[in-house]
Amino acid sequence: MSPRSQILAGIIAFVASALLGSRGTDGEEVCDNPLVSNLPPSSFRSSSQLSTSHGPGFAKVNRREGAGGWSPLWSDEHQWLEVDLQRRTQITAVATQGRYGSSDWLTTYLLMFSDTGHNWRQHRQEDSLGAFPGNSNADSVVQYKLDQPVIARYLRLIPLDWNPTGRIGLRLEIYGCRYTSEVAGFDGKSSLVYRLSARTSWTARESISLKFKTLRNSGTLLHAKGQRDHSLNLALERGKLLLHHQQDVSSGSGGKLLVSLGSLLDDQHWHHVKLERLGSHLNLTVDRNTQQVLVPAELSHWHIHTLSVAAVQSHGLQTPILPNRNFHGCMENLLYNDLNLIRLAKQGSPQVAALGNTTFSCSEPVFVAVTFTGSHSFLQLPVLTSWLSGVVSIALQFRTWNKAGLLLTFDLQQQEGSVFLYVSEARLRLQISKEGNSLLELSTGAGLNDGQWHSVELNSMENRLSITVDRDEGATAHTSIPLPPAADSQLFFGGCPAQGGGFSCRNPIQGFQGCMRLLKLDGETVDLIKVQERRLGNYSDLKIDMCGIIDRCSPSHCEHGGRCSQSWRNFHCNCSNSGYRGATCHSAKYEPSCEVYKHQGDTSGHFYVDVDGSGPIKPQLVYCNMTEDQTWIIIQHNNTELTPVQASADTNQHFASFLYPSEEKQLSAVISQSEHCEQELSYHCRKSRLSNSLDGTPFSWWVGGPASGQIQNFWGEALPGSRQCACGLQDNCLDSSFYCNCDADYDLWTEDSDLLTQKESLPVRLLVLGDIHRPGSEAAYRVGPLRCHGDKNFWNAAFFDKETSYLHFPTFHGELNADISFLFKTTSSSGLFLENLGIKDFIRIELSSSTEVVFSFDVGNGPLEVKVRSDLPLNDDRWHSVRAERNVKEASLRVDDLPAAVREAPTDGFIHLQLNSQLFIGGTASRQKGFLGCIRSLQLNGVTLDLEERARITPGVRPGCPGHCSSYAALCQNQGRCVERASGFSCDCSRSAYTGVFCHEEVSGSFEPTTSITYIVKEPYEASKNSSSLHSSIYSDITLRGDDVSLSFRTSQSPAPLLYVSSFYRQYLILLINKHVTSDVEFNVKSIILGRVPESEGLSADLAGLASAGFTGCLSAVRFGSFCPLKAALLRPDGRVSVAGAVVASSCAAPAQADSYAAETTHSLSDQPHSVDPGQPLVNTIRSDSALVGGVIAVVIFIVVCAAAILARFICIRKETYRNQEVKAAQPGDGSAFPFSGQPDSLSVQSENQKEFFI
Repeated sequence: MSPRSQILAGIIAFVASALLGSRGTDGEEVCDNPLVSNLPPSSFRSSSQLSTSHGPGFAKVNRREGAGGWSPLWSDEHQWLEVDLQRRTQITAVATQGRYGSSDWLTTYLLMFSDTGHNWRQHRQEDSLGAFPGNSNADSVVQYKLDQPVIARYLRLIPLDWNPTGRIGLRLEIYGCRYTSEVAGFDGKSSLVYRLSARTSWTARESISLKFKTLRNSGTLLHAKGQRDHSLNLALERGKLLLHHQQDVSSGSGGKLLVSLGSLLDDQHWHHVKLERLGSHLNLTVDRNTQQVLVPAELSHWHIHTLSVAAVQSHGLQTPILPNRNFHGCMENLLYNDLNLIRLAKQGSPQVAALGNTTFSCSEPVFVAVTFTGSHSFLQLPVLTSWLSGVVSIALQFRTWNKAGLLLTFDLQQQEGSVFLYVSEARLRLQISKEGNSLLELSTGAGLNDGQWHSVELNSMENRLSITVDRDEGATAHTSIPLPPAADSQLFFGGCPAQGGGFSCRNPIQGFQGCMRLLKLDGETVDLIKVQERRLGNYSDLKIDMCGIIDRCSPSHCEHGGRCSQSWRNFHCNCSNSGYRGATCHSAKYEPSCEVYKHQGDTSGHFYVDVDGSGPIKPQLVYCNMTEDQTWIIIQHNNTELTPVQASADTNQHFASFLYPSEEKQLSAVISQSEHCEQELSYHCRKSRLSNSLDGTPFSWWVGGPASGQIQNFWGEALPGSRQCACGLQDNCLDSSFYCNCDADYDLWTEDSDLLTQKESLPVRLLVLGDIHRPGSEAAYRVGPLRCHGDKNFWNAAFFDKETSYLHFPTFHGELNADISFLFKTTSSSGLFLENLGIKDFIRIELSSSTEVVFSFDVGNGPLEVKVRSDLPLNDDRWHSVRAERNVKEASLRVDDLPAAVREAPTDGFIHLQLNSQLFIGGTASRQKGFLGCIRSLQLNGVTLDLEERARITPGVRPGCPGHCSSYAALCQNQGRCVERASGFSCDCSRSAYTGVFCHEEVSGSFEPTTSITYIVKEPYEASKNSSSLHSSIYSDITLRGDDVSLSFRTSQSPAPLLYVSSFYRQYLILLINKHVTSDVEFNVKSIILGRVPESEGLSADLAGLASAGFTGCLSAVRFGSFCPLKAALLRPDGRVSVAGAVVASSCAAPAQADSYAAETTHSLSDQPHSVDPGQPLVNTIRSDSALVGGVIAVVIFIVVCAAAILARFICIRKETYRNQEVKAAQPGDGSAFPFSGQPDSLSVQSENQKEFFI
């Protein structure tokens, strides 16, 4: 190749590389060209410059001209550097560099953008933080890529912080590319109309997109009309974009609102809008936010005939139907599918008609706004000399979220007082006061803190004073107070200087935070640019030529229907009636299952359960049955009764629909979370078949399962699709040739009834019965409530037995809201519960010491920690609960029932938690100090992690966790014993006089005089075998003392026997009302008798008569040592218990007092006071009326015993008897008077070897 050819090839290669260098691999343009280096000096402006060699034209990256960059005259936050890119440009990145050869550089800065050089808009990251990171020296170039490209002509950089040992110094580069667009301007009377040239067929996908900017807060953007006069209307209302479905738009009706999105869209900045139909859904996008709604049924196959832009037009009309709703502003890049409608209109296409004064440019009025950012913001202006004549006119517009703030104040002539124009309780108020005394007050308007622009006018002439809001007639007053300000007075807008500024200024209310514009004094607009340049008035803490208002409620961070309200710097979520709580209504207010309520100590009843916690499924009201070992969730429907089928001549089938109060997602979640679900389905029939039809089609079927359900033709526990009933499965049908009893078609009543237990087929939604119209056919059905038990999540646990062991799961996604809850128990003093990392962000929960749990995280604002410290050790091998939450407002941590620790988030900080590593539980691959112990019921944002499944395949981690009784034993009451289970625990009530899940339900019985319950403790031959070793340890369980007795009773009988205990050695113990005597002598129990004692061998005559008279009343919770005779008789009768007479299970609650003279009294006698460990987690004392009664009874018994003891001291003769290994002869002794005898003077002689106990 010749040298000339080589040179030419090199040139071609260079040009090709230069061209391809600005394009990606797919040929698309890469928008990262440097834009500043070739700009002329006239494109640069600044607030000031240190010298001509420090001018803004030298602020180009890697240039050394002049002083090596720009430096302002003063280094403060009021300085700025502005760059004019000559035309609207797509900007993708910004790079900064310090001033060459100096110690001057920026560390943080703000970016502002504008199309006109006015009405600046601050660029924010994550819609919250506006500060960008700068440099750490003067030489390095730091580039920041914008998260979203910005379209603008002007860029303004505002220094926030700089090198503390230097001053502000800057060199700058901007990266981006050329931006082209088609623009149209509308004046409120003009519009575009696009008519489809031919009837198009319906398509599943259709889209309209555009950008718009406006100063008006209302106006129609798009009106799409289709067949049958149905239309979609997209319009601005109070700065928000609303999509309506309308029919017959000429009626003026707004139609049905489908979706509302966006806010403050009347800010004269470009906003992107896209309306897209995807099948059965509509997507509306405004800027970065998208909402999806279902397409109305009327529009399911609807397509557009006419598309009106900026107005609502009707076919054939040249003027809008609703002119007051027209759009006033600019649009660009209006696309219907792939058609650019503005370009077609410019080209004169017959498809698009431009009506009215439609222009293909965007003329923007210049309204200079000012933002009052804080409590010390103020704007000071001189008064007009013309006001001295007595005529004063002041006007302004403002917008704010605050309910209160000072708008204007000034002093009157001759020290007549001061004028205050302010907002209070969202109303406009005018007050004239002097020396603290109010001379005049006016008020008008309402709801002025809605973020909308409101106009205010203050007018005074002669003796008439008025204030007006939004041009409506406001408050007017006649006054003799001269309103003109003093000649040397000043007007203060928004607030007062901190030190008065040498002028008299007093602000009795809070400063104004918000925006003002169009300040007019006697009709002349104040030039705020002069104020910015310090050529007019004075100011502090203002942002001039921009309105920095932010709608913190759009989109709302309040979840689950919480209502958002806001002030200038913050927002608040009202969570009432939502079922959720917390700063953003994120955390569930209710427990996820009946199982959890049960283990908090609750009893059966109606409860709200929130199956997925903080997830999207709402709480539902269910009934929790806690009377069995299994805890049942019961969900009723509209008909659970046995219902006879009413034959109808209109149809050959009977349809029964079952409606549940819970929503579909709620039902599905309950069924999915439960270990077992069932629903009764009973069909009672007489000559009414289920499946035995000639063509094989079943006569009857039912519909069940998720969503709308599926047709099912099996009955009971038969397999789905089998067309069988339970009897067919068990091979015991009435006719063995059929698989259902009813299919035998007998002329007698029979049934096919069973429980449906296939979870995927539940709940039953519809029952269809067919064979019901033949002569003699009769039928009835019953569909019971849905019943489920077993919480898969509550007991899901893993045991970490090595410090190096851990479980890992996919990355946790909790960008804006993250809640984590779990239970743990350990004997270790520290360990890591959970950790997930990002590039910089992270989230971590750990046990830092035996008494402290730490929740730490970083979302870009630096690491933060929330700590909870306990006075008691947390490594006590008992279950402790942890709940951590982090949202855009705060972070909180709660451990057990200790007070929650809360830390507020910065108002304008980063808010997105960005994680990318795996989620580690119990440790991490990099940290050697892991967690030793158990973690249970781990939920992240309402989703339970299956620890057991992952533990089965992970070395060093075991599924499940034993030892629940260490935490839950206190739930087992009244001598109930806690028994460990693989998942959970149970209470063994065999040695308790009570029954129920937690041994908390009393066993009571009503006795008649003839009632007798005898409980045989030991057969006679068992005692005779060991007569020589009465004190042997093998009898320790039945060798008892008298103080091992407890019972409750209610009776009107006195005296009355309560309990009689006999032994094999003619010893006895009898419990009577009104006297209580105990003995330290041990004896072997033979039997225990309640009520009437049929055989009173060995008793004195008086006692025998009393014992044979029996007991009338109610006994409850009878326990003698480890024996519970009443419970055995009523609940578990066996060979040891014999019952004579009538005993009825009954509550011992006192009946209504029909006769005040025959009132019954309920008492209780107990030997063991109940105590609950105050450190026990998740335990609440179960409520019982007997607890209150027991307290009263204890006092009554104590008084009775004391009285009886005193009485016995004077009327009883105590007799001592002794017992040896062998039975001895009786020793005669003195008799004692029996106090309850009908004959007080009679004596009862003790038989030999007897011991009497009056208890």
